[in-house]
Amino acid sequence: MSSKILVIDDDTAFCMMLKTFLQKKGYEVMNAFNANEAEACIKSQKFDVVLTDIRLPDSDGLAILKLAKEISFETQVILMTGYTDIKTAVNAMKIGAYDYVGKPINPDEILHTIEQALKKKNEKSEPVSLQKEKTSPKKSNNNTPSFVTGISSHSDQLHEYISLVAPTNMSVLIIGDSGTGKEYIAHSIHMQSKRANKPFIAVDCGAIPKELASSEFFGHLKGSFTGAVTDKTGHFEAANGGTIFLDEVGNLSYEVQIQLLRALQERKVKPIGSNNEIKVDIRVIAATNEDLSEAVKKSDFREDLYHRLNEFSIQAPKLSERKHDIMIFANHFLAAANEDLEKDILGFDKEVSDLFMNYDWPGNLREMKNTIKRSVLLTKSDVISIAVLPQEMLNANTTEEVPAYSKLNEESAIRSALERANFNKSKAAKLLDIDRKTLYNKLKLYNIDL
Repeated sequence: MSSKILVIDDDTAFCMMLKTFLQKKGYEVMNAFNANEAEACIKSQKFDVVLTDIRLPDSDGLAILKLAKEISFETQVILMTGYTDIKTAVNAMKIGAYDYVGKPINPDEILHTIEQALKKKNEKSEPVSLQKEKTSPKKSNNNTPSFVTGISSHSDQLHEYISLVAPTNMSVLIIGDSGTGKEYIAHSIHMQSKRANKPFIAVDCGAIPKELASSEFFGHLKGSFTGAVTDKTGHFEAANGGTIFLDEVGNLSYEVQIQLLRALQERKVKPIGSNNEIKVDIRVIAATNEDLSEAVKKSDFREDLYHRLNEFSIQAPKLSERKHDIMIFANHFLAAANEDLEKDILGFDKEVSDLFMNYDWPGNLREMKNTIKRSVLLTKSDVISIAVLPQEMLNANTTEEVPAYSKLNEESAIRSALERANFNKSKAAKLLDIDRKTLYNKLKLYNIDL
């Protein structure tokens, strides 16, 4: 069994890159981006090594160290920091830390430290004959997660809504731009519902010709019309007991909307050519990138169907609104592309990470997934460089301006600029139109600790 490591750091890009690196060395790795997440992980499962930043947004590494040792004294804790605080290092060693390493982290150095920590752990807990076997990590079969949960406020709200509505039978309307992951949201609702072990049928409403819509939704019998050479089960019957997902529902013709409304109201469908109605027990989730309320006003979409579908609505956020999630998604897509293309790219160089953070992502998650897969294919080194990115990304105007500010709202403007610049102080200074020294003085004045 491979050794289990928990990596804790609020720098999501670094945290994910370190996770990928350690997974490639055969370790089973989990990430936590704050002390609350770390505490939940440590209390729910046992780790061989905990690797934590000394400074976290809601606590510090010493508190994590104490908790880890309380839960399992055998767990080895390694502290990381960009701050050369000797007193903290001494205190950490006194209360049981295995080691203390400074940032920037050298991957080979941290790997060596982890191996030594595991060796010490095994010397304490295992017979001598088992030590060599345990300290040689074995490769995990599947390191790629099936889904990603972000850490931004948009992600928190999104997953809170999913958790709230999933156990119910309410119809859900998911609203969002193309590529924002509406089908993923729908599938997440299904998998957290009481219907999780029943079918999930996704239907692209925009791809169904008006003439074939009735057959696609409700099915037909052989010979019921020209070309009906066999019986066909419709999407509603196929989804019986489970969930039907109607993607881009705004593309349905008015005539098909009437048929769909009747099926939803009566929970019965009649295949073309049949005299018998089939009862269906389904949950309906619909998605659109249009403003259906405007379509209702223009009489392009039936109001009664709109209200039937919109018992609960969820807004799928744009990727550009989820700055704190960007590198989490990027590393997820990198892992998936590595698996698909049988490559071993470790991560992104800093120039690429900065571009990702400042790019507008008009195609959202779909664009990011395709961009990263293409980049992995073209990359010949260990990390993705800016040279392999699409030209349109490089040409995009990513300059962001901070609204004019006065002394009254200076602190707020500085915090906003730091967030937009992904806490890069040089970029934040440029956005504020001040020099770095002035920014450092302001950070000290307002007690803004980075």
